[in-house]
Amino acid sequence: MLIDGYDTLLLDLDGVVYLGGHAVPGAPAALEEARRRGVRLAYVTNNASRTPAAIAAHLRELGAPATASDVVTSAQAAARLVAERVSPGSNVLVVGGSGLRLAVREQGLRPVSAAAESPAAVVQGIAPGLSYELLAEGTLAVRRGALFVASNRDSTMPTGRGELPGNGSMVRVIAAATGVEPVYAGKPDPPLHRESMLRTGTRRPLVVGDRLDTDIEGASNAGVESLLVLTGVATPVEVLTAAPRHRPTYVGQDLRALLRPYPEVRDGSCGGWRARWRDGVLCLDGDGDRIDGLRAACDAAWSAAGDGQIEEGAVKPVLDRVG
Repeated sequence: MLIDGYDTLLLDLDGVVYLGGHAVPGAPAALEEARRRGVRLAYVTNNASRTPAAIAAHLRELGAPATASDVVTSAQAAARLVAERVSPGSNVLVVGGSGLRLAVREQGLRPVSAAAESPAAVVQGIAPGLSYELLAEGTLAVRRGALFVASNRDSTMPTGRGELPGNGSMVRVIAAATGVEPVYAGKPDPPLHRESMLRTGTRRPLVVGDRLDTDIEGASNAGVESLLVLTGVATPVEVLTAAPRHRPTYVGQDLRALLRPYPEVRDGSCGGWRARWRDGVLCLDGDGDRIDGLRAACDAAWSAAGDGQIEEGAVKPVLDRVG
């Protein structure tokens, strides 16, 4: 099985395990089986709004095995990053939710909500109902010299209703008002991966995600292998035209790919499919599981692109075959 040889799965949540209030089909059972086989599960999320206990409770409600210690958040990575750069016990202005406030407190820092309390740092994460007043307080503190840290740079986040503005979009308010760019803690930047390694002690992790620009790029930055699942943000055309840092080690339809043998992909062939270039476009011949067709096409496209990227128009015949 694909999980053989890995000791820990570093799993993204939104778009991988669940979408909004619903589990991705097959995900809870696949994770339960992975754990039964002795593979550790670490839920690594850029979402900084909720506490690990709340996230774990939500996962259990959906049928996935989880405890608070299995959850690693960008809030925790951001809080550690702040703690390493300011004095112990410092005031930190939290522009975010309860998950971020708890993470700051666990690092021995004091979360505050007003610039008048002279915070040494401002840390920002997405939260429902994030107010103008709190963004204004963060702006004042950063203008006065406070360290500016953001939990992640995601411009959007997937939900059951579609993609909504993410923390990367909200961070632009303080950044634009102050001219100060934050230090980012979440994927694809290194601090969250380091936090995951510290908390799990993994030696052979597999990163599992649905976004090329966070999950897969984060794995590339860390030099570890990755599985992209197509249950969230990434689409087949984005995978086929991906830059080198966005190319996953494996491509699967969903988390059930972890419990299946991964087919050999070589010279543009996989399963019953074969991808070949004809007159400047990539064509796919054969039949069988469509995910194998995508894997074959990715191999041919990435080999031809090298360190560059293939244009979207060049892969349209493949998309007509695999969807």
